[in-house]
Amino acid sequence: MSTNNIVFREVENNGTGYWGILGFLGIFILAGAISFFTAEHHGHHITGMTNQIVWGLPHVFAISMIVAASGALNVGSIGTVFGKHVYQPLGRMSGLLAICLLLGGLTILVLDLGRADRLIVAMTYYNFKSIFAWNIILYNGFLVLVGVYLWTMMDKSMKRFYKPAGFAAFTWRLILTTGTGSIFGFLVSRQFYDAAIMAPLFIVLSFSFGLAIFNLVLVAAYNWTKRPLGDVIVNKLRYLLAVFILGVLLLELARHLTNLYATEHHGIEGFILAGDNIYTTLFWWGQIFLGTLLPLFLIFCTKLKNNRKAFVAASILVILGALSQIYVILIGGQAYPLVLFPNADVSSSYFDGVINSYTPSMVEIGLSMGGVALMLAMVMVGVKVLRFMPESLADDVVDPHHSK
Repeated sequence: MSTNNIVFREVENNGTGYWGILGFLGIFILAGAISFFTAEHHGHHITGMTNQIVWGLPHVFAISMIVAASGALNVGSIGTVFGKHVYQPLGRMSGLLAICLLLGGLTILVLDLGRADRLIVAMTYYNFKSIFAWNIILYNGFLVLVGVYLWTMMDKSMKRFYKPAGFAAFTWRLILTTGTGSIFGFLVSRQFYDAAIMAPLFIVLSFSFGLAIFNLVLVAAYNWTKRPLGDVIVNKLRYLLAVFILGVLLLELARHLTNLYATEHHGIEGFILAGDNIYTTLFWWGQIFLGTLLPLFLIFCTKLKNNRKAFVAASILVILGALSQIYVILIGGQAYPLVLFPNADVSSSYFDGVINSYTPSMVEIGLSMGGVALMLAMVMVGVKVLRFMPESLADDVVDPHHSK
């Protein structure tokens, strides 16, 4: 089977449902714009961020969406790079979602700078010793390569470049996620960040996070347009998600066991794993139980096989678990005080040695939700304007040799 047998059609639904959903998303986009202008006018002191916690909830959502963008493209890469033909019809949607996720995440990131115009400095002056400067190049390169990748899928005259473009996009997205994880891995001053395993952890996290979002978009799009979506595709995505969930669990376990082996990390590990705080709750209940164990049960429970509701629920739980994980890494890592003088108690009027508190403000929540809504709106416009969605993903179309 190849994409030559698949008919792609843009969404032709012009009813109140389509415009109603766009209008609903527009409310959140407007709330995000108001949040941005409010913070820009009054300053960041109205947010929950402080001199101690400089990355807040908007950064959690921005990093999550950037990481998920790489993972969403993985669906297309499986068909192109690894030759799994069943996944090839999903390549176009995979690329569209990857671009929209990255643009949504970068929108949050840029608008949270306070002075969004300073992005011009980051784009015109590069400090190649800074991992942040490298990420600017990686983000732009990702957008260009995925755009070319989509072009080779949608233009028959470009078909000969399909494989090279797919390999280039696949390689680049691995580098991009490595760069995002290295932002934390290079920060030696924070005990919860300083680890080489952060790069592969973010790569595998992108696989599970991006695939979970892709699953929800796929099911919602086909239910909304009433197009056939067979069990062959759904079950392949279901079990692929389980593999990625277990991969994240393995690397997370290795990270914490490594930290527990080193005495210098016992303080931060105790704070995260056994503390009386929101980060411990999010780790055990959000990341481990809701984001890992429960989705695995929903996927492997034989009574729930071919159950679409269980598939959707597992994907939602993986997303919640990934958000919890990034919140714990990002905010929890900053909440724990810097160890300036090992084996000594430190206290001063500048909050040295004190656990830092953080509560997201409505401005931060509004900006974060605005970025998510913008991403979803771009996906909706994309599938309506161009032919990203196959007309049918029924079992006999996707896999002619499938037997019920």
